[in-house]
Amino acid sequence: MQKCPDCATSLKSFCLDGRYDVICSGSLMGIYYEEIESNAVGFKDDFEMHSMDFEEFLWAKGYSREQVEDLYQHMITLQPFSQLEMDTMMDLFRDYMTLGGMPEVVKMYIDNGHFEGTLKLQRQLLKDYEEDITKYAKETDKSKILAVYNHISTFLAKDNKKYQISKIAKGARNREYVGAVEWLKEAGVINVCYCLNNVELPLKGNYNPEYYKLYYHDTGLLIASLDKEAQEDLRANKNFGTYKGAIYENVVGEMLRKSGYEQLYFYRHDNPSLEMDYFVRDADSLIPVEVKAKDGATASLNNLIKWDAYPDVHYGIKLGYKNIGWNGAFYTFPYFLTFLIKRFLAEKR
Repeated sequence: MQKCPDCATSLKSFCLDGRYDVICSGSLMGIYYEEIESNAVGFKDDFEMHSMDFEEFLWAKGYSREQVEDLYQHMITLQPFSQLEMDTMMDLFRDYMTLGGMPEVVKMYIDNGHFEGTLKLQRQLLKDYEEDITKYAKETDKSKILAVYNHISTFLAKDNKKYQISKIAKGARNREYVGAVEWLKEAGVINVCYCLNNVELPLKGNYNPEYYKLYYHDTGLLIASLDKEAQEDLRANKNFGTYKGAIYENVVGEMLRKSGYEQLYFYRHDNPSLEMDYFVRDADSLIPVEVKAKDGATASLNNLIKWDAYPDVHYGIKLGYKNIGWNGAFYTFPYFLTFLIKRFLAEKR
């Protein structure tokens, strides 16, 4: 539909006629709504589409819905997995991170039974995104959008992963590039994670629009954007923890977005020193989510929970290569259960 946005107007007529079921798709429709004269409001249903999530990847691998439901039952009852179950699911999850969820990439992997050819396809998809930017962005914005897009992995390699507009071009200022970030976000190319002003509810409006991290919407494409040596290490040795934890942060943010969280938030404060990768919420509390590429101390998570300065935080979640657990302060879950967190928070007793 991005080639003819005004055809959205005709959907009202099709709906009123009633003789036809009409399905439309548009890879960049988020940035074209303002150009549509009449958007058939009330006569169509809109769906935000993503690449495949980990649950869909498991289906593609032959796992049944009942087997996926069993993962959730472990989670809701806090029943740890056996070592065999942990090893099996983590191997699948590492494959998912390497491949991402782009359907054509996953199909090639499933059909062939190995990774050969998938990296070439992923890199072609990255080039396709660049071509879409060149084709559909306004002439005055193209260079800025491309500059933002091409530097995402650069900043994810930094310790704090903050995206700094001033570093991507000489004299670049954040206010001049806000439109470029929004374009990529609305086009579904990136996930934006904003820094909270304060660790408190509500989340909306409580963030700094100029302090953010940018993640790829698909972790497989992040990995495909890295240099050849990093590719060989990741694919041969599954050594995902070497990239400053960015790969795990990226895939967790991706899974949270795909599970229904509309916006991502993090927190960083120097005095006192506090840093938290993500925040989600349940009915009445703010929940810090720590992503651990390697097992280590959880000082920030513990302090957010115990300090009186953060009354909205009652407990937390730690994600890592760790089995299911609860220590009275935070839940511990293996990475591969991230897609079930939203359901868990809604249904836990």
